[in-house]
Formats: sequence, C-alpha cells, structure tokens
Amino acid sequence: MAHRRNRAAPSPRRTQDHFARQAKRDGFPARSVYKLQEIDRKVRLFKSGLSVLDLGASPGSWALYAAKQVGLSGRVLALDLKEPKTALPANVEWRVGDAFTQAIEEFAAPHSFDIVLSDMAPSTTGRKDLDQYRSFALFMRALELADGVLAPGGAFVGKIFQGAEFEEARNAVRARFETVRVIQPPATRAESYEIFLTGQGRYADKP
Repeated sequence: MAHRRNRAAPSPRRTQDHFARQAKRDGFPARSVYKLQEIDRKVRLFKSGLSVLDLGASPGSWALYAAKQVGLSGRVLALDLKEPKTALPANVEWRVGDAFTQAIEEFAAPHSFDIVLSDMAPSTTGRKDLDQYRSFALFMRALELADGVLAPGGAFVGKIFQGAEFEEARNAVRARFETVRVIQPPATRAESYEIFLTGQGRYADKP
C-alpha cells in the first residue's frame, strides 16, 4: 500500500515572499509599500491634493505610493540618508539628510503638511532591548518633526519596534491626535517585532 508523503507547511518567510515579487511586478523598489497600502486601507489616509512628509523614505516605495494617492495637485517631500533607488514622479521632492540633525524650519513653514509618515528604523545590533530603544528614539523624533510641520486635523504614521517604551510612544500620539490605532500589516515579516502607530485628527492646541 502506498504511503502519502506529508508535505511540510510553507515557512512564514516563504509565504510572505510573494510581497517582494508583487512589488517588483507593480514597479515598487521594496515590499514595504504594501504595509503603507494596508494602513491606508484601514484608516483612509490619503486624498487628492494633500501634502506629505515621508521620513526614512529610501528606497522610495512609500513616496511613490503617496505620490500616486495625492495626485499631481498634491506633493511629497521625502527625506533619507540615502538617495532614492527608483525614478520619482514630478510631485516628489527628495532630500538627502538626517532627520536628527535637520532643523524643522528646513522642511517647510509650520502647519504646511497634511500627513507625516515615518518608516525610519535603526541599524539593528542583535541586542533586542537596544534596538527597541533606538527605534523608539527615531519614532519620537518623527513625532517631534510632525509637531513642527503638521497642520491641525492632519495625520501621522510611525513605525516602532515593540518594547518597553511602546506605551510611552502610544501615549505621546494620544496626546496629539483624536484617533490613535495600532496596526501590524500582513506584509510585515513574521519574525519582525515592528508595528505602526497612526494618529488622525491632529489637535490644534497641542505641542
């Protein structure tokens, strides 16, 4: 009697690799675009004509997605330590710079952006607690920049590694926005402990 072979279940990494293949087919330089797409689907971030600040923008997938959503009447200002790895449309301006050292005034006038995005992440060290803290520091810097440039009623999306400082980060978003959500998009790798905090309805009278 023949025996049926047990087929090994596909690994989470192999299952999620389709995001990378799909990104290539769709013309995006990285799979991270589908994280923003899922966040947008859940909270409806974008509409035509909005101004977007994209922090930690390399290789360019988020900037491309945002540019498409806001259209030619909108604009995207992207900031990263690296040059973009893809061609950018006319409504995207790319600046090479450090979010920690760039003065807020260099980005734009106060209240001149409708959305601030941050996909910034630290170079990992292998020490989970240190990596989590460094991610928290990047998140809080993105929120600080949002304080200077985000218009009342605007929105914020920031990546953070889950860790001891997570509640402090969430409370900081709650102090600034009417609606706060925690989202872990399906395109996040199974082994990753990154998560996204979103804030919508920026208070006019908060820092």
